[in-house]
Amino acid sequence: MTRWLTALLALLLIAPAAKAVDEADLLPIDEAFALTARAPERGRIELNWRIAEGYYLYRHRMGVEVLSMGFKSDPLGLPDGIAYTDEFFGDVETYRDDVTAVLTGAAADGVPSIELKVKYQGCADIGICYPPHTRTLRVALPADAGVAPAALPGAGGIDLLGGTNPAIAAGGLPLPENQAFRFEAIVDTADRLALRFTPAPGYYLYRERNSVELQAEGVHAGEIQWPPSQPYFDEHFGNVEVYFDPVDAPLPLQREHTRAVPAVLRVTFQGCQDEGICYPPMTREVALHLPAGGTVAQSPAGAPSGANPFSAEGKGESFAPEGAPANAPTLWFAMLLALGGGVILNLMPCVLPVLSLKALSLAQGGGNHRKARSQALWYTAGVLVSFAAVGAAALALRQAGLALGWGFQLQQPGVIAALALVMVAIGLSLSGVVSLGASLAGAGQSLTEKTGPAGDFFTGVLAVVVASPCTAPFMGTALAFAFAASPAVAIGVFLALGLGLALPFLLIGFVPALAARLPRPGAWMETFKHLLAFPMYLTAVWLLWVLAKQRGADAIGLALVGAVGLGLGLWLWEKARFKGALAKSLAVLVVLAALWPVVVVQRMPAPAKSEAVKEGVVAYSAERLAQLRRDGRVVFVNMTADWCVSCKANERTVLGRDGFRDALERAGAVYMVGDWTDVDPEITAFLESHQAVGVPLYVVYPKAGEPKVLPTLLTQAIVDEALAEAGR
Repeated sequence: MTRWLTALLALLLIAPAAKAVDEADLLPIDEAFALTARAPERGRIELNWRIAEGYYLYRHRMGVEVLSMGFKSDPLGLPDGIAYTDEFFGDVETYRDDVTAVLTGAAADGVPSIELKVKYQGCADIGICYPPHTRTLRVALPADAGVAPAALPGAGGIDLLGGTNPAIAAGGLPLPENQAFRFEAIVDTADRLALRFTPAPGYYLYRERNSVELQAEGVHAGEIQWPPSQPYFDEHFGNVEVYFDPVDAPLPLQREHTRAVPAVLRVTFQGCQDEGICYPPMTREVALHLPAGGTVAQSPAGAPSGANPFSAEGKGESFAPEGAPANAPTLWFAMLLALGGGVILNLMPCVLPVLSLKALSLAQGGGNHRKARSQALWYTAGVLVSFAAVGAAALALRQAGLALGWGFQLQQPGVIAALALVMVAIGLSLSGVVSLGASLAGAGQSLTEKTGPAGDFFTGVLAVVVASPCTAPFMGTALAFAFAASPAVAIGVFLALGLGLALPFLLIGFVPALAARLPRPGAWMETFKHLLAFPMYLTAVWLLWVLAKQRGADAIGLALVGAVGLGLGLWLWEKARFKGALAKSLAVLVVLAALWPVVVVQRMPAPAKSEAVKEGVVAYSAERLAQLRRDGRVVFVNMTADWCVSCKANERTVLGRDGFRDALERAGAVYMVGDWTDVDPEITAFLESHQAVGVPLYVVYPKAGEPKVLPTLLTQAIVDEALAEAGR
């Protein structure tokens, strides 16, 4: 029974270290190591190997066993070899060109020949080793001293098995390692992976000769929990524990947080062919996505790992949510960040069309302070209710196992199509084609009329909806805090963000000096109202462009049919304003029919993604990023989406310019882009691993060390500095 622990099998051509080498490059083993045997004396047998150029034999892998009765042998005598540090065996001695081993002993009288079993192993300089080889030879002994007859036929002796390794002959040719030992890994729970090892029939896996490594931010692998194994006697390790059948082994995880993160699992193990050869240690890698949740590991003192440094002194109580990063802000600081982010959101391009409506409404107030306060309060109410609703929906979906962030609703093509129709309807109203009254919209009087709390409320709702494509400074930190906090605290942060968005109009409503600076009502307002229709139409065009990216040209056609139908329905409603209920019912039916394309678009499958990417751009994948990091490459990761206005602004002003490409070249960096326009769990996991709740997200990975997250709004100077530092 032959099982050689560190032997490299004959088919190691397909092993990772030798994949590029062709089997045809190797000589047959009997040509690479031509063995002959002769007996110059009855008590002395010489075994000679003529070794081909570019090949070598291991001294410690050579041995001989006398199979015949009548010859009592001494240990095999071998000359000193060439000292060599081998990748698999460590410090060894090798032979090249030619080597002779001597077996001495005492032959009984009348014994004409003896049978020997010779074992040896060698390698080629191209990086491939043969499996341990066995030859059985019969050597004729001289009749008396001084006579040295020629060896019997058979290359210096009778080769009873024609040079074939009997172990391999008995067990069949060794399988490639990927077929001999299959490995799979899946996520079982947030705190545990499920590993499966499947040896092929006639192969076994060592229980103890394995290791595991997990590359995931803030998550570490524990010990593999092996099931009961089978005792087995191994030629090289003695009594060992092995598995001949498929093995399911849980791998517990130790978490420093509860966020979702991408991960790469690397497992090394070793196994053998029963009655055959042993494989060198094998390493397999699997890319995984660890979901949010799980249990945060406790420190020896009992405090959560990564405890918040902003905890309340003297109380041992932290205002930061469990699972937040160690540098997480306190609750009140997060609220302040949210308030500031909401104020800055007013300056983002996605919100400007709706804010124009609000400015028109305030101007129409004509300096009436009571009306200004009412409008500001109703607008604020609409903003706060909408922010609370969006926050509650995101939190509920995350609790259900869906990792979602800011702007998640814009990943749904039905929402995009519905928003486009809303913009068309508002544009028609501002153009004077229709008047969106209370009875039709069910939400109050027209947005453009002088009076109507419901109109102000709906304007606030619309401002929040269209603000979702934008991420203002400070928002990211505050929202990351919210998504890691309890639901009550999270809703508080969302309300603070909404309060910041509404704050400028609250100030105008409650500070008369500011309201007095507004222009007085006049005929100009009608013209201004008509002009405001065109930003709405442009917003609808932009939304349709996003829809094309998500679902293709067919979705655009359906949405345009819906827009035409909506315009017809609203026009019929305007004509039926002073007619009977039948005419109004017909108009309502046409409007409802116009909304049907929204449902159809939502159900349409996403078109196949094109594999083509821009020159110099690498599509994001967790596995590719992990490989680039192992290779010591600088990587600039850009997480973007077609509906993200802030993303597109950065790409136009910084990332799409020659200065950025020059900075990448100077740093030797890889530019990797992830598209979050549609739902993508892999990108969502990446966002969560960096405590980001949406796009844009820009991360620079240095050659070695921790990655750096860049601000939401980029400048060329920020990018240049980050890449230069990463490339050092």
